[in-house]
Amino acid sequence: MIRGSRVAVVGGSIAGCATALAAHRGGADEITVYERAGGRLAERGVGLAMHGIRYAELEAAGFMDADIPWIGMTHRTWYVRDDAAPSPLGRPLTEMPFAFRTYNWGPLWRELRARVPGSVDFRTGNAVKELRLTSRGVEVDGELYDVAVGADGLRSLVRTAACPATVPQYAGYLAWRGSYPESDLPDAHLWPTDECAYVVFDGGHIVIYRIPDDAGGPRVNWVFYTAPPPGYTLPADGQRTLTAELAARLSDITAHQLPPFFASLIEATPQDERFVQPLYDFTAPHYATDRLALVGDAATVARPHTGAGAVKALQDVTALQSALIAAATPAEALATYDADRTPAGRTMVDLGRNLGRALVQATPDWGGMDGADLDAFWQQADGSGAFGGGSLKRG
Repeated sequence: MIRGSRVAVVGGSIAGCATALAAHRGGADEITVYERAGGRLAERGVGLAMHGIRYAELEAAGFMDADIPWIGMTHRTWYVRDDAAPSPLGRPLTEMPFAFRTYNWGPLWRELRARVPGSVDFRTGNAVKELRLTSRGVEVDGELYDVAVGADGLRSLVRTAACPATVPQYAGYLAWRGSYPESDLPDAHLWPTDECAYVVFDGGHIVIYRIPDDAGGPRVNWVFYTAPPPGYTLPADGQRTLTAELAARLSDITAHQLPPFFASLIEATPQDERFVQPLYDFTAPHYATDRLALVGDAATVARPHTGAGAVKALQDVTALQSALIAAATPAEALATYDADRTPAGRTMVDLGRNLGRALVQATPDWGGMDGADLDAFWQQADGSGAFGGGSLKRG
């Protein structure tokens, strides 16, 4: 147990709230969460999907339950544009089982935040300026802690202290994102409520599914993966604004490469509900030292094709919680956590890169495929080992 310890958590989003819970359950005497954003974070949400098996694990660990709003998916259908197809959804290539729950980031964060005990000092609007390892512990802006956990995302200050050579690498393409109330979706009845749609085209694909709306009804949530226009320069400040250049790229693909139904779905998305996300990947060589630990995107960023994101963060915290409860000292707990999660991070990044090559950077001739061709494509990939031994098909 870590009774008597002071723990700092840098970052107060989903990973940070869950980490505060884990430290409390592990017996820490004092827990402080530093969150740079002011106020509540619930409005920043987008959609996320969670496999039923992962849900069961996280429910058993005390981080998820049925009271958190969700929508059940049963299958995933792959569509391609075919002007001869009788349906405006395009031509279906294949259908695969998809036993997933979908969530809205905002309500999920709000539920986890509500579970953080009142004894935790949760400091919003408080960006950490300095973190130093000393012989006595970890100094966070001059305050001394026994352990500091980085839940501070892609540009983690804690990771810089723990693994200064680890730098996120740009994947070479972007994710455009959008969502809006299902009531605004034209011809919504054409698209099954329990279906996750994969719409593929030359050089990319779109993943589309419904998520709970914070106001009580379902929302349409989409993620559009493809390369930016030639000559595009990544914003140095990490801004995710949809510029005119990027909006034009999205509109061109929507008009010329998507089936009519999914084109109208994208076009119906208000401009203020759209943003763009440059994709990166990396994994820290260690998830923990004897004083510092990393969770979520601070430790590993895998491309979103893996469906990792918040789920991976909660898996990290589940492993950290188990280690904190079982170990005799904080150092022992962090060593156990590091041995458990560091290999998982490497596996996740490798999978994301494989998925990115197959689904964005080196796409096959989707339009010339039928279901049998697609199955053969997966089998060939599996046989060569190039795409993760079947992980694409099960993905």
